[in-house]
Amino acid sequence: MTTPTDAVAHAAELDKLSQSLQREREMRHRAEADTENRMRQSHQREQQLQLLEAVATAANQAETLHEALRFTVGELCRYTGWPIGHCYLLHKSGSRSFLKSSDIWQGANRQEFALFCARTASPDFFPENDLAGRALREGAPVWTVNLGVDRMAARADIARAAGIKGGVAFPIMSGGEVVAVLEFFSSRMLSLDDYLLRLMTLMRQIGSRLGRVADRTRIEKRLMHEASHDSLTGLCNRSRFLQQLDMALQRQWQDESTRFAVLFIDLDRFKVINDSLGHLAGDRMIIQVAARLKNALRPDHVPVAVPHSVPWPGVDAPDDHVAAASSEHLLARMGGDEFTVLLRNIAHVDEAIRIAERIQAAMALPFLIRDQEIYASASTGIVFSDGAHTLADEVLRDADLAMYRAKALGKNCYELFEHSMRRGAVSRLTIETALRNALKNNEFVLHYQPIIELQAGSIVGVEALVRWRRGDSGDLIYPTDFIGVAEETGLILHIGMWVLREACRQMHQWHQQFPRSKPLTMSVNISPRQFVQPNLVDQIQQIIIETGIDPNTLRLEITESVTMGDVEQTIKILSQLRALGVRFSIDDFGTGYSSLSYLHRFPLDVLKIDRSFVNGMNHDEERRQIVQTIMTLARNLGIEVVAEGTETDMQVDHLRSLGCDFGQGFFFSRALSAETVTDLLYVPHHVLHHAYVTSLQPA
Repeated sequence: MTTPTDAVAHAAELDKLSQSLQREREMRHRAEADTENRMRQSHQREQQLQLLEAVATAANQAETLHEALRFTVGELCRYTGWPIGHCYLLHKSGSRSFLKSSDIWQGANRQEFALFCARTASPDFFPENDLAGRALREGAPVWTVNLGVDRMAARADIARAAGIKGGVAFPIMSGGEVVAVLEFFSSRMLSLDDYLLRLMTLMRQIGSRLGRVADRTRIEKRLMHEASHDSLTGLCNRSRFLQQLDMALQRQWQDESTRFAVLFIDLDRFKVINDSLGHLAGDRMIIQVAARLKNALRPDHVPVAVPHSVPWPGVDAPDDHVAAASSEHLLARMGGDEFTVLLRNIAHVDEAIRIAERIQAAMALPFLIRDQEIYASASTGIVFSDGAHTLADEVLRDADLAMYRAKALGKNCYELFEHSMRRGAVSRLTIETALRNALKNNEFVLHYQPIIELQAGSIVGVEALVRWRRGDSGDLIYPTDFIGVAEETGLILHIGMWVLREACRQMHQWHQQFPRSKPLTMSVNISPRQFVQPNLVDQIQQIIIETGIDPNTLRLEITESVTMGDVEQTIKILSQLRALGVRFSIDDFGTGYSSLSYLHRFPLDVLKIDRSFVNGMNHDEERRQIVQTIMTLARNLGIEVVAEGTETDMQVDHLRSLGCDFGQGFFFSRALSAETVTDLLYVPHHVLHHAYVTSLQPA
């Protein structure tokens, strides 16, 4: 029989057992829940890894960042189950950056979200005032509990009406800058739980992977740009230009009525500027020239000087086509100081000529380099398509030929290509080869044109002028037929030094034969290219020593263009040569742009008035006034004057009446061989006159 005590004990035992079973059930449930949670987390991690792998694979295979972004938006919406995903792309306008809605959407076709999506894509909507703007500013994933009640969200009202609540946005970074922002929205409110934290981490990882795509795209784009564009100016380069020119040729083959033109532009005297002011200054000038050419190609072109503070290369490099100009204009830098323009779909060659004239006007304004005004000009060759060309290289070659023709005609002008120019190019190549052989075979000779004291009629000096006695034919060739080629090829450096050495040798011989109280002077031209050679002073000093000439009788003639470069460097070189005893003349004075404010600083001895002023002096009062002004200037500076190109009695009389010191020209004598000059020097000075000189056999 069970006692009450036993009953109580039994009940307690049952209660204890029940509690134990309850604990076991709870532990089992917790274990099952933990297992389920771990399985769920494992599944989520697996899904995340699969998503990351899918994004990474798509990113690697995508040809563009746009393609990778579209894939990612769709995959993230499928992963989260959220109905809306969208992408903004970062745009730049000058120094301002802003987000702009793209065509990458998920859920935009659902009726309930139509107004929300339309508002997002509207130009009146500024993402900077919404969730995406926060992601842009913070450079990290951001979230909102409920967009519909977010007072900082510009789309709160329309989101509330569409039933859109929680949202997340994260940036895509490339090179430390945001390039895109992705945003996603749910129909449920969000809370800062483990799921959201994991989601934010996932989005950060996805953003990192897409950032690598953006990096790759940016690098590829930069490499493609560098391969097809000039690094200094940002203009397209030779390769890109020829590619576009080839396409223009193909269009002409398909449609014979299609016409185009090519302009080949080469700066005049750029080498002088580059060598005298330095390569950095030369680069700055090229940048300014590029800016002026772009301005000249604009439809609303106004020829204005471009400020010298032009952006340095790589800053906002322009597209191939000139900004704000007709898309038919393509400007390129071919290298050095050469530029080209492709004018597509033009009706008449006059359109190309108008562009060339704009370019001439743009180049006429001074350039400011190192706080110094520098004047430059350009020679332009024009080819108008006539169906005769089959290759882009042929078009460019002919434009180049026309440009060289413009240079030969005096520079600072344009020339239309004619097929006869091609024959001239072959001739130039032949001349270059022959010149090289002439240097080897000693085929150059010097002739000397007397310089006459106008009042006494006596010879006071001569100017050495080079001639080329061709070994194959024996013909005597004058400088006008070969100096241009010598300048282009650099052979002028070798020819110039030979001329100087031979002239000094001959003058020393004359000094020995015909001693005078005031010795004869020898004038020798120094080309701009020679003048900027770093070893010029040493070379001249060596020649003076070798030949034994009195340096005070050597007059080096430089053109006004030489003084237009680096004034301080010019003064330095002239001063070093003056220290050797050498004298200086400015040749063709009045035809260049030399600054009178600098003229008094140069150690000059002679101004040579250009023949164009002397020839027109008798019938043109303006030119007569110019001659008189030059002589007044020279007299005030203590400089002698030589009038070049004197050909008539009347000219000589006018020059004497104006007080001109010396004359040089056919009135007195042509350039003569050394032997003829020697015969001439035997004549007593007081009986020398032009009739006797011209009776001698001219050279």
